[in-house]
Amino acid sequence: MVSILILNGPNLNLLGQRQPEIYGTTTLSDIEAACRKKASELGLGIDFRQDNSEGALIDIIHDARGRHDGLILNAGAYTHSSIALMDAISSVELPTIELHLSNVHAREEFRHVSYIARVALGVICGFGPAGYDLAIEAMARHLEAAG
Repeated sequence: MVSILILNGPNLNLLGQRQPEIYGTTTLSDIEAACRKKASELGLGIDFRQDNSEGALIDIIHDARGRHDGLILNAGAYTHSSIALMDAISSVELPTIELHLSNVHAREEFRHVSYIARVALGVICGFGPAGYDLAIEAMARHLEAAG
């Protein structure tokens, strides 16, 4: 079975509580349940993870090599600062989609820079929790086309 790692970075464990005017009231558990449903509909396996530590995220990405066929990454603020995450993605050579709940381009200037986008197939942002469904569908199509 095709398997996708959905990896969430810092502060995403606080979804539903943290800045609901930006991120909404949906919790990360709600998003995980929706992702599991979407993956099941598409016949995909998923591993859904979250960590606040940059090093732990890198370790999870390294461990994905040979275990998963694709990576969907909401790296949170690390998107804009972590060359190490970018290098980890490059090293494991997994097709990756960068994901954000908010439209980072409509926010502070520093959020307009993404190290992850440099090594990603594409970026989905601004669609709230629905972005996860979009990312799963996009990854499924990419993996199917890649054969």
